[in-house]
Amino acid sequence: MTGVNDEQLLVRQWRELLALHAYTVGSLDRELQRFGLGASDFEVLDVLVQSDSGDDRGLYVHELADLVHLSQSAVSRLVARLTRDALVTRKECSTDRRRVRVILTNAGRERHGEARPVQLAILRQKLGEAASTTPAGH
Repeated sequence: MTGVNDEQLLVRQWRELLALHAYTVGSLDRELQRFGLGASDFEVLDVLVQSDSGDDRGLYVHELADLVHLSQSAVSRLVARLTRDALVTRKECSTDRRRVRVILTNAGRERHGEARPVQLAILRQKLGEAASTTPAGH
């Protein structure tokens, strides 16, 4: 009956992964509130900062959705909120008005820089805790 044990182990590992994700995102949401951001808001800014080549090209909404693992509609709502807060701007594609580029503003870059140390500290703490409690070989 090793198949059942293997399946149980696999399901347990999956649930532990989900719990770690929920625990970490919850901590990020709480701590990033002081910067006026949630975990997903920060993730969008972080991806934009990492892709920033200084030419204000930004990323299309569908590209952001793929990179932050959210639906396009969820990213569109996030971008609307970040636009209201002047952290990003939106620019319609000249050849296809349905496509929108999201461009990081200076204020967005600054807010990201302020919040980044907090995000890194939480990741170190939560992922470090998970690594120290995970049995070897799993």
